[in-house]
Amino acid sequence: MSDKLMLVTGSTGMVGRHVVRSALEKGFRIRALVEPGEDTSPIEGLGCEFVTGDLTKPETSPPLVQGVDVIVHTAGMVGDWGPLEDYKAINQDAVETLLEAVRQHNPSIERFVHISSLGVYRWGDHFGEDETVPPDYVGYDGYTTTKAQAELICQRYIDEHNLPIVIIRPGFMYGEGDRHVLPRVVETLRSGMMMMIGDGTKVLDNLYVGNLADAVMLAVEKSAAIGQIYNIRDERLVDRNEYIGTVCKAIGARMPRRVPCWLARRAIKPLARIARVIGKTTPPRVTKPRYKFMALNLEYSIEKAKRDLGYVPKVDFQQGIPIALEPYRT
Repeated sequence: MSDKLMLVTGSTGMVGRHVVRSALEKGFRIRALVEPGEDTSPIEGLGCEFVTGDLTKPETSPPLVQGVDVIVHTAGMVGDWGPLEDYKAINQDAVETLLEAVRQHNPSIERFVHISSLGVYRWGDHFGEDETVPPDYVGYDGYTTTKAQAELICQRYIDEHNLPIVIIRPGFMYGEGDRHVLPRVVETLRSGMMMMIGDGTKVLDNLYVGNLADAVMLAVEKSAAIGQIYNIRDERLVDRNEYIGTVCKAIGARMPRRVPCWLARRAIKPLARIARVIGKTTPPRVTKPRYKFMALNLEYSIEKAKRDLGYVPKVDFQQGIPIALEPYRT
């Protein structure tokens, strides 16, 4: 058991709350970063030290990192629509701010685990790519661009300052505390606005958030992880028919109508152009990220994580998705 101090950014989010609980079980003391006025109820009563801060303001970072043994950086801006600058401030600039604070004020830190995304790979079908495949540093939206650029920042602090950073690339996450993807899926299914693109047989890079928390703790514990990048997903990948069908059954909705891949793909650019011209603040019906979520084959290798970390995804989709769906059941 450990008695070390861990700073968790994004501590009340879906990933952060699970990391907090897993770390507490391992004996870590937790410094939980929260934004001013943020609801701390997801981890209230667990014995965390709550600190208020804003990672977009560099002056708040030095006190956060002083005295901690481990940092797990889960905070970030998610979504598939919006100005690049908004994503850059949170997903890119804040990473450099935090790492620079570590370099100056806590250079002997034992581990810094950065949560990136499998979205850093090129937009397209994937069939078992591993970490030797380079990311797309240009990206296809604000989220993927800034996540890829943040990895470059991490790599620079590894190479130039020898900081003990581990980069984790999780797949499409589901589980307790999802405030973004599953709520939107449920809403669009209930409204009848969702479309199935293609025949639904290509697989998702699904990842139960509890499996991710296990991988994070292994990255904290294993010295072989330092300086490395790891793809993380569930053992068994599910296709869209299973994913959407399971959600429909739980909430009492019908399976959505289908549209051909060619038609949806052809609509991406003109719909995006129109949405930008009229200044829409919400994404159009089909975007590159939404097409990816519904139609592309997203299989990435996790053999490196198994080999280096001993990563074993314990929870299958059909075990984890009922937990995520509990608030929406009819």
